[in-house]
Amino acid sequence: MKTFPHGIHAEGNKSLSANAAVCDLPAPDTVSIPLSQHAGKEALPAVVKGDYVKAGQKIGSADGVISADVFSSVSGEVLAVEKRPTATGHCMHVIIKNDGKYDEVALEPLNNPLPAQIVQRITDCGIVGMGGAGFPTSVKLKPRDKIDTFIINGAECEPYLTCDYRIMLEYTAEFLRGARYMACALGLDKFYIGLEDNKADAAEVIENVAKSENINAETVLCHTKYPQGAEKQLIYAITRRKVRVGKLPASVGVIVDNVHTALSVCRAVEKGEKCYRRILTVSGGGIKNPSNMWVRTGTDVKYILNHCGASDDAAKLIIGGPMMGFAQSSAEISVTKTTSGILLLMPEETEYRPPESCINCAACVKACPMRLMPVYIDSCILSGDVDGAEKYGAMNCIECGCCAFVCPAHRPLVQSMRLAKKKIRARGSRA
Repeated sequence: MKTFPHGIHAEGNKSLSANAAVCDLPAPDTVSIPLSQHAGKEALPAVVKGDYVKAGQKIGSADGVISADVFSSVSGEVLAVEKRPTATGHCMHVIIKNDGKYDEVALEPLNNPLPAQIVQRITDCGIVGMGGAGFPTSVKLKPRDKIDTFIINGAECEPYLTCDYRIMLEYTAEFLRGARYMACALGLDKFYIGLEDNKADAAEVIENVAKSENINAETVLCHTKYPQGAEKQLIYAITRRKVRVGKLPASVGVIVDNVHTALSVCRAVEKGEKCYRRILTVSGGGIKNPSNMWVRTGTDVKYILNHCGASDDAAKLIIGGPMMGFAQSSAEISVTKTTSGILLLMPEETEYRPPESCINCAACVKACPMRLMPVYIDSCILSGDVDGAEKYGAMNCIECGCCAFVCPAHRPLVQSMRLAKKKIRARGSRA
């Protein structure tokens, strides 16, 4: 079975929502749309208080190459443009009162588009990597290196999350056509779809639809192991190519994009649809009705939890998956283009224990898919040795959480990795 070295086998807990067909969440009365929904610089406000906007109208303009436009998800009046908290910090938000009319702005569909037209349409619709990273897709499709392999990431290795799985089952033809548009933009006529072998039913559906649609796609079943969906690990599993330290996948001739990104590309090309809503998973023991649903950006997380039935006894709220997601102190934050999941976990699902002293067991070293030594990085950064943390490869950490998952001393190793990265960036690399 195709896979990568190291990693872990975590309880999937996907059965909670795997059979929940995608539904539409009714839009709230007010949306609060962040202008930072992507990697890179925050978008600049393109509206002011009192403006009337339509769904799909630009409310935030990309600020530079590594940035993306942001669009209104409803029609109505702009109530304010102000800074508010997000899942990972703070940024400017555009607050819009939903008038319930859903007047929409869309682009003209493209027929038989050329590669340059596809890339421009992706830019115009503000599409970013919707697996969580949020890197502008149009930038990824204009690499400097020669590309010979395009991979759609359908592994969805994070526990609990099933939105990509449902897309592959319910929107098969659309995401395949979107992937074909992206492959065309790269000058390729074939692409691969990497899935874990716990999604063999989705692979069968994909193969049948690809054949009927005459789409040159090859499904590749990989071993169910975390983090199989990490970019470098998926590339190795499928191609056996190794992306060197500090390099991008394009350096080995590969581009990887997410299933949902491909679906968004299809709708942008064929319907002119801007990127202002997404499918996400709402799950966890604290959710009475686990769901996969279309949600408009700017929708309040608390509104979603109430809709799905949140338990009062829940212990932790996480945006994203339990391994790489971010725990929240409040549910009063908004959904973005990259919000793949909202998890509400009960105490027995979190099993928090106070951290203890490292026992030098090397379990973190054996689990790390990047072959780092988290124990040394943790020790260096806590003692103030930023040079040492960099020497041991802190900047190469993908923050997958494998080290913390296996640590018998319950040390917060991912937080140490993030702190190390922050201090190295602030000081400036000396490597």
